[in-house]
Parts: sequence; structure tokens; C-alpha cells
Amino acid sequence: MTGKSPFAHAYAVVMAGGSGTRFWPLSRRRHPKQLLELFGRGTLLEQTVARLNGLIPPERIYVFTNELIWREVCRRLPQIPRAQIVAEPAGRNTAPTLGVAAHEILGRDPEGLMLALPSDQVIAKLAAYRRVLHAACVVASAEGRSVVIGLRPTRPETGFGYLRVGPRGVHVRGQEVFPVKKFTEKPPLAVARRYVASRRYLWNSGMFIWRASTLLRNFDRAQPRMAQKLARLAEAGGVRAQQVFRRLFPQFKKISIDYAIMEKSPDIHAVAADMGWNDVGSWSVVYDLSEKDGDKNVRPAASLCLDSRGNMIVAKRSFVAAVGVRDLVIVETDDALLVAARERSQEVGKVVQELEEEGPAELL
Repeated sequence: MTGKSPFAHAYAVVMAGGSGTRFWPLSRRRHPKQLLELFGRGTLLEQTVARLNGLIPPERIYVFTNELIWREVCRRLPQIPRAQIVAEPAGRNTAPTLGVAAHEILGRDPEGLMLALPSDQVIAKLAAYRRVLHAACVVASAEGRSVVIGLRPTRPETGFGYLRVGPRGVHVRGQEVFPVKKFTEKPPLAVARRYVASRRYLWNSGMFIWRASTLLRNFDRAQPRMAQKLARLAEAGGVRAQQVFRRLFPQFKKISIDYAIMEKSPDIHAVAADMGWNDVGSWSVVYDLSEKDGDKNVRPAASLCLDSRGNMIVAKRSFVAAVGVRDLVIVETDDALLVAARERSQEVGKVVQELEEEGPAELL
């Protein structure tokens, strides 16, 4: 790739199949988190694709989603060829998705470079994001090398994965790049504090870059049974052979790319990034990122807060009055009302678990 743009053979794979249960009741199966308009212009999914403008053309962008929202995703992203907006017949986490995508890309381009991008993140610093992707593509262009975007931790966060990196990094296109020594998923608070204090750890953003051939070779090494199924699906026509795809895809093991491949792969590097990243994992994060009134409330114009502070109110139809309450999340939809302590908003997903067991199903 010498002398070429590092994006000359780059393909984006946008992962948009999640349900975002911690954003219930606004997020539902047919209207999940990636289709919410929480910040700025457009949905989180549309913003993810828009950040690629000028780097990767629409004809080299794949979006993997689910059957319930496929039509809405197509409507939101008319610039992307419909054949590249893939409706998975069953949720199987990110490893099968990216394995299928790798075969699709390799079939088009032997030098194809994959950028695996979650669809539900906020990136505040666009120019920094583009510089990071630039450096990541340069590093990942070497056969056999895997790259993960890492974020310098600002607090001992227990909801993120961590990367332990080597003590010495190198600079690539102005970005610091470190060898990755270990992946750790969501440590307890005391451990997270040690990680942050050591300055040897980065947050795992969930953004990965490899050559498609590198990823498939890593599947062969770490997940040989899955690799065989992926090859069989590709030989049958891949995502274009819809009947075969619908039959074979649910047979894959449900596992993340982190556990299935990255934790077992050699030659992994992390590009350390400062790009205003947030994975928007709960209502409390939305509160932190939103504009507040003089009493630190996040609320719509049609609301009133008396002797109330630190609350987040989401209501499009009803006028909401809050009196003498602190640090609550209040979310109203046509058929549901959520009232939760803001510090426990990570637990909202448990409501969905209860509804899945006891119903009513129309609230899911």
C-alpha cells in the first residue's frame, strides 16, 4: 500500500444489530438505541456512517443489522447499496457477523482492509477520529496484524473493557501506537482504579481494523469450527444467498469478536485516541453529555422543575412537573414510564429481562 491512501482498500463494517435495552422505554426491538436521535443531527447510526464521508465511499460500506429494523435502516441510509445492508436472521454477537463480512470483502478485494465500527457511539472530535483511523489503517495494512482503537481512561469505569499495553509505543502519522498484551472485560471498581493509576491500560472502544485475510486466518487458528461454517456459507454465496444465509447463520455460536478472536490473536496493536469518544451505555451517560439548566436538570421545554436538581426528563407528549426530587431519570413514551435513580440507570436493562419473562410483549 506504499504511496497509496491507507483507505484505498478500506471497507467499513458497521455493526447495527443491538437492542440497547438500557435505553428502555425509548429503545425497543423495533426502534433500538442506534436509531435514536440522542445527540446532534440524525440517529447514532446515521452519524456513524456520516463520519466516514470522504474516507470510505458508500459502495465500500456494509451495515449488519437485524430483520426487525432492516427496512428502517435502508430508509435512513439510502446512499448505501441495499445488498450491503444485511439483515441477520438471529442475533449471534459480533464474531459471526465480522467473519461473514470478512468473506464478503475478501471476495471483492484480496487487499481488503476491514474497519469494524459499532453504530451506537458518540465521537465529539471528528478531525481527531479521522486521524486515528488513518493511523490504524496504516498499521493494520501489514498482513497478520490486528489493530484496536484504545481510549485513554479518564476515570475507573467498570462498564468498559480494558487493554493492557506495552510500556513503549511508536508514533504513526502523529498517533501513539502500543502493542497489546492483554484484554480484560469490565473489571470490578478496585481493579479499574489500579488500571487507571498504572497508566498502562486503555479502554477498549470496540473498533477493530484488520485485513480481511488476517481476520479469517485468525478464525482458522482460534475458532476452527466457526471458520469452517463461515467458509461453507461463503462458498454457497454468502449474504446474497438469502435462503442459505437464513438457514446457516443461526447455527453460529453466539460470541463476541473480543472473546472469540482478539484475546487469542498474535500481533495486536492499539492506537491510543483522544477523540471525544463515548459509548453512550446508559441514561446517565446521556445526562452527562446533554445541555443542562441552572439546576443541572436535563429537560424538555415543556417541563417544570421546582426545588429539583440533577434530573433527566425525556417526554415528547406530556408536560412534566418535578417537585423536590434529585438525580432521577424520568422517561415517558406513549405506553410506558420509567422512573429510576440516575446512578442506577445501568440497571434499566433488567426491566427488559423481566418483561421478556413475564410480558407484556408489546412493551419490548
